[in-house]
Amino acid sequence: MTDPSTTGTTLAAALDALVAVARTSGVDDAVARREGESLAATVAEPNKGAFVAWVAQTGRSDGDSGAEAFFDAAVAGRRFRAGPTPSMALLSLERSPHAPDYAKALGEVALAASTLGAVDPRAVGNAAMASSAQLGEATALAAGHTSDGARGAFDLGPDPQREQVPGTTDQVLDQLRTVGNEVQQRIRDLAVTGGADTPTPTPAPTRSPMDDAPRTAAAEPTEPEPQPEPAPEEEPKSVEELLAELDALIGLKTVKGEIHRQAAVLRVEGLRQEAGLETPTITRHLVFNGNPGTGKTTVARLVAGIYRALGLLSKGQLVEVDRSELVAGYLGQTAAKTAEVVASAEGGVLFIDEAYALSGDQYGKEAIDTLVKEMEDKRNDLVVIVAGYPLPMAVFISENPGLESRFRTTIDFVDYTDDELVDIFALMASGADYDAADDVLDRLREILAEAVRGPSFGNARFVRNLLEAAIGHHAWRLREVAEPTLEQLRALEPDDLVVDPNDADGRDPTTTTEGALAPPEDAEDAVPIDPFTDEEPGEGS
Repeated sequence: MTDPSTTGTTLAAALDALVAVARTSGVDDAVARREGESLAATVAEPNKGAFVAWVAQTGRSDGDSGAEAFFDAAVAGRRFRAGPTPSMALLSLERSPHAPDYAKALGEVALAASTLGAVDPRAVGNAAMASSAQLGEATALAAGHTSDGARGAFDLGPDPQREQVPGTTDQVLDQLRTVGNEVQQRIRDLAVTGGADTPTPTPAPTRSPMDDAPRTAAAEPTEPEPQPEPAPEEEPKSVEELLAELDALIGLKTVKGEIHRQAAVLRVEGLRQEAGLETPTITRHLVFNGNPGTGKTTVARLVAGIYRALGLLSKGQLVEVDRSELVAGYLGQTAAKTAEVVASAEGGVLFIDEAYALSGDQYGKEAIDTLVKEMEDKRNDLVVIVAGYPLPMAVFISENPGLESRFRTTIDFVDYTDDELVDIFALMASGADYDAADDVLDRLREILAEAVRGPSFGNARFVRNLLEAAIGHHAWRLREVAEPTLEQLRALEPDDLVVDPNDADGRDPTTTTEGALAPPEDAEDAVPIDPFTDEEPGEGS
């Protein structure tokens, strides 16, 4: 088993570096570490034994509490594989000069996490997509190509003018090449040893010889190095820029029209108030109806920025939660937990996914009652967006008069067409610096044609899961190539697209913790098993 201390940055070092960057970026240390730990856990989740290494590298307690902390963090961090963390999104919205450094630090955390435990190729795919999302490249729904193939105003594909976090240039490929070398070596080791059940050893902190050198007062003073001038702060994104980003998203025609209408109405309301004219009270809270993976979170993030640019919100951050992050284990604790979450969203948008899950019990009722009170107390600097399936959401809103009076605008997110999903897949692959040629996209169309389109079909999440698995399969395919060419490192093949049966209903196929790379007991004489098909090479062809 390859020792990570000899191949690259450990997770502990990557987290420390993230916190250091956060400190200079104005991001709270604890918030940055929590984001980094969650990102690391969700990336490493497919790796067998990853939680042991994660607990050791993060300094969490051992035993059941450590395992519980790992899985809680993994669940909380899954959204970071498709979009930026809240801090990253806010730095980008503010055009902070520190945004590139914070994005790169998050990318390093993701890549370090992919080698925790016994490496499963799916973790490589998770790391690739998570790094891409943080570095401002193509996220699950970030657009650049319209459904007819034309280049959009915010094209994130392989184009020198593409929009991304300022200053990151093409960091994704460099990072992926580094982790690719590490992972391929780990896979080769696993193919010929029985060490898959052995968690990656956590290296002891390294010490420089100077750490033990005697300190004397006679040391010669050194001239401090001149510090570079800080980059000037840019103006936050304007309404026009954010609406242009919205318009560049693939599909969502009805949604775009409604958000444009909302922005126009709220802009005029603000101008009338400035002029001293009477204005009706317009609720800014929204209901997003739609199946999974239809772009609700991405649009909510843009809404937060638009409302900030209109002067309706002071910060414009997006805080995304679900029932588990609002409801506590005992009555009386939920109110405090919900109030704490709302306080973190003040100045921005609180996005509650699957909000209807709060209905039906006294714990959820306590959360709803607290939410309604907090919405009233913070009505001048808080917007709440609730999201979920159409019918349960309609029932949820109608059951509580406090919610019904505050959520009067509903926006419907329809499922994507096959052509739109192919465009989204191609854009995500390009953003992660992979090439998906026409034969790969043709294979994707075949898969989509056979997919069951029920209410829980994952839409963009479905193709993102396919891409993550394809990237892992790509890494496994190159495991015996000592020095792959740049073209090989980038090129996906049709056979890399493997349908995971766990994803048939839109669920995340990377949530398994069983580990898929453990070789047979007689591994030294055995042919490696393909972890995606459980077949020997050539079997079943």
